[in-house]
Amino acid sequence: MLAHDVDGAGPRLVLVHGFTQTRAHWRGVRLALAADHQVVTVDAPGHGGSAAMAANLWAGAELLGSTGGRATYVGYSMGARLCLHLALARPDLVAGLALLGATAGIDDPDQRAQRVAGDEELARRLEEGGVDAFLAWWLRQPLFAGLGPAAADVASRRANTATGLAASLRLAGTGTQQPLWDRLGELAMPVLAMAGAGDERFSGQARRLVVAIGANAELALVAGAGHSAHLEAPAAFLAALRSWLSRHGL
Repeated sequence: MLAHDVDGAGPRLVLVHGFTQTRAHWRGVRLALAADHQVVTVDAPGHGGSAAMAANLWAGAELLGSTGGRATYVGYSMGARLCLHLALARPDLVAGLALLGATAGIDDPDQRAQRVAGDEELARRLEEGGVDAFLAWWLRQPLFAGLGPAAADVASRRANTATGLAASLRLAGTGTQQPLWDRLGELAMPVLAMAGAGDERFSGQARRLVVAIGANAELALVAGAGHSAHLEAPAAFLAALRSWLSRHGL
């Protein structure tokens, strides 16, 4: 079972963070949602209190499902990919699926191989330089340009270990993920594909997810946000998520 916290009462939501984050990064969103939901925040494999758990995406999804049970799953980036794998492997556990900054995989085999090689370089960077130096470099990437110091919450990220993060990159990085685009039609639960409106790459991925999933999928682009929309514009993120939850009785 993954390290986790439980707050509130009501329909269950499970929140799954992104790479280098921990369950603490959902703090503001968690407290707002716990007003009328039971909210489970987990540390993904290789992160926080689950740092010693090394798992690929399918095994990580199994751990996620055994921790969260039957719920609506809300995932960001790496966490969204874990939630997507769970929805395909155990649809009986997923009442609803909200994916922020997600992809169903890299289509081109050569590009996947390049991503695997890139993630291996990152893993070695972690092992050789340590977490603090890696975070200083990581958060300077253009993808995170919209994150201020408070939202980035480097202190919580320092709860991670170099070994855990390196294992996450090697086992659950995007390059290791087999493309799932041709399986998305299997998803019968309500799905919300989200991205920050300023995140051009993942806005495109969100639109593609909606088309591939079909009529039970909806698109929500969060105004005033880039890749980390739940941290950059939490009020707008919550408004979009709550509207979807309400429409589907989740």
